Amino acid sequence: MEPQEGKTAGSSSPGTVSSKLQRVAKLAREHPDMVLQTLAHHIDVEFLVEAYRRTRKDGAPGVDGRTADEYELQLRENLAALLARFKSGLYRAPPVRRVHIPKGDGRTRPIGIPTFEDKILQRAVAMILEAVYEQDFLPCSYGFRPGRSAHHALDELRQGLWDRSGGWVLEVDIKSFFDTLDHRHLRAILDQRVRDRILRRAIHKWLHAGVQENGALSYPEAGTPQGGVISPILANIYLHYVLDTWFESDVKPRMKGRTFMVRYADDFVIVFDREDDARRVVEVLPKRFGKYGLTLHPQKTRLVPFERPRLGSTDGSRVGSFDFLGFTHHWARSRKDYWVVKRRTAKDRFTRAMKRINEWCRTNRHRPIAEQQQSLARKIRGHCQYYGLTGNSKRIGQFRDGVLCAWRKWLGRRSGRADKTWAKFKRLLERYPLPRSIAVHSALRRAASP
Repeated sequence: MEPQEGKTAGSSSPGTVSSKLQRVAKLAREHPDMVLQTLAHHIDVEFLVEAYRRTRKDGAPGVDGRTADEYELQLRENLAALLARFKSGLYRAPPVRRVHIPKGDGRTRPIGIPTFEDKILQRAVAMILEAVYEQDFLPCSYGFRPGRSAHHALDELRQGLWDRSGGWVLEVDIKSFFDTLDHRHLRAILDQRVRDRILRRAIHKWLHAGVQENGALSYPEAGTPQGGVISPILANIYLHYVLDTWFESDVKPRMKGRTFMVRYADDFVIVFDREDDARRVVEVLPKRFGKYGLTLHPQKTRLVPFERPRLGSTDGSRVGSFDFLGFTHHWARSRKDYWVVKRRTAKDRFTRAMKRINEWCRTNRHRPIAEQQQSLARKIRGHCQYYGLTGNSKRIGQFRDGVLCAWRKWLGRRSGRADKTWAKFKRLLERYPLPRSIAVHSALRRAASP
């Protein structure tokens, strides 16, 4: 049947598509200064089938209301028509549907939801761009890159701090990065590497597609929507030129001491051996970003002394702490009584997570107990999957305890039930248990595994 035909094609195309991407990567790697002008010919129906395979199918629909299941009913016909419009220039990028996700501090994060068909084409173009720019990107960049994750960035930062006995940490926050990314500068940056007319035309259309919110359509003059499939690679390309290469080629050679940077998307920290080097960069960094239309958040950008506490010191808090990727980094005594860099869930992230749990338990308290148990178990496992680092067992344990408290509280408010006492709630947990909090990324667990 048609859906099965699409799936069969999807499963047979990765080898061919992989060969095409390898050829693009090889060309870009062997000619780092070449401007690539013919890339779109690699995108055919089989390429789009693979892009479809890599696209999430459970996301919310865009402005057209079309779901992945509906699109799959005539997959090859839909992809062939999409390809024809893409190559001929007749493709029209639909506006993204904007929703606001609560951040837990009273503010919201705007998320743009493209149509499902738009996601497929954006994925295909992103695959080509990734093949090119992965040859250019520097090791300091970790966000939205193959084989790299937030945990890799955190491990690199921790190891660098340990090797240098700490230092001066510049914690940086770019104000509304995805909303203020300058289109003119982005076009100039892309011109240095990719000038394929068809790819660039599609990117231009996505940047100017508009945003639909509450029935109103607007056309922002800057930015790329968070939630768009193409947005992460465009953001990485932008910051690669604005920050990464500038830091490596201009900043590092001028430093008197050692320095290194770890960046995950628009979040980054820079570590310095010397305070005077750090203050020189603090002074020049806003000017560098301002040149490209970006602004640093004045309250969230700060320089933190983070040197390892002196021998005999008992208080690691005096050397300061900083946040990165949802974790507060601080010095603490190890079990063997020497100073190590530890990470715990940042206070704002913990508070935000508990507010979401409490709200979920409130709105879902009348669902069957078994369904609630399954959902809460997934939430605990998901929390531990990210925050379960070495030294953070106490915090993830507190998260599980908070889930239990919220569940008991809102079950006790169900009409006609008497689940308010802990004794009755414990009996319920015997039948519907929740998983223990586990430090998934614990060094001890890795050492114990065969």
